[in-house]
Amino acid sequence: MARPPRSDPGFAEMGAPAVVPPKAEEPHYHGHRDRLRARFAQGDTLPDYEFLELVLFRAIPRRDVKPIAKALIARFGSFAEVISAPPERLMEVDGIGPAVVTDLKIMEAAGRRLARGAVVERTLLSSWAAVIDYCRAAMAFAPREEFRLLFLDKRNRLIADEVQGRGTVDHTPVYPREVVRRALELSATALILVHNHPSGDPTPSQADIKMTRDIVAVAGPLGIVVHDHIIVGREGHASFRGLKLI
Repeated sequence: MARPPRSDPGFAEMGAPAVVPPKAEEPHYHGHRDRLRARFAQGDTLPDYEFLELVLFRAIPRRDVKPIAKALIARFGSFAEVISAPPERLMEVDGIGPAVVTDLKIMEAAGRRLARGAVVERTLLSSWAAVIDYCRAAMAFAPREEFRLLFLDKRNRLIADEVQGRGTVDHTPVYPREVVRRALELSATALILVHNHPSGDPTPSQADIKMTRDIVAVAGPLGIVVHDHIIVGREGHASFRGLKLI
């Protein structure tokens, strides 16, 4: 009569080959992640979707994030537009949940804080490129119009940075006397007006020009100078001073 096969642990030691479970195959994207991190560490210039992948690695550790990154870029247009997009719109993309949205919004806030750090405690008129960078980081990709005021002291250093109003996709109500009243409260002697055009085109409208001249007319007799009005959008920026509109 045939003896049943031994199943005790010592059986392999008596000459029978031990059964080794097959090694789990490593997901293909693990090597991709390592290579992408190495390229970033070496200073390679990465396209927007690959830079976005680096951000997604932390929030989505067990999934190939390249298709998600490409879907986000296709939906919103660029890395900057992805991290600036409203949370509810981000979550319309397959694979995006609250953890990913939180990480993207941390990136957005970090970018704004870095840009702001370049203008705080500096004479803004001698750091104009930094002012433009800050305004673009803060507002260029917002889905609605925002009207922002940079209040300056007599040395043209930043006292305060405030959003005075938010409107629709193409209009924000602005009241010149309220603008000047706030400047007097802060003892500001100069202003830089800033707003965004969600359409992307920063070209001033006739309403923008009239509103700016109304503020200049109210502020001037009180000793408050309007240095510039900057409009920012995805396609660049426009300076009223540069365009000789004020």
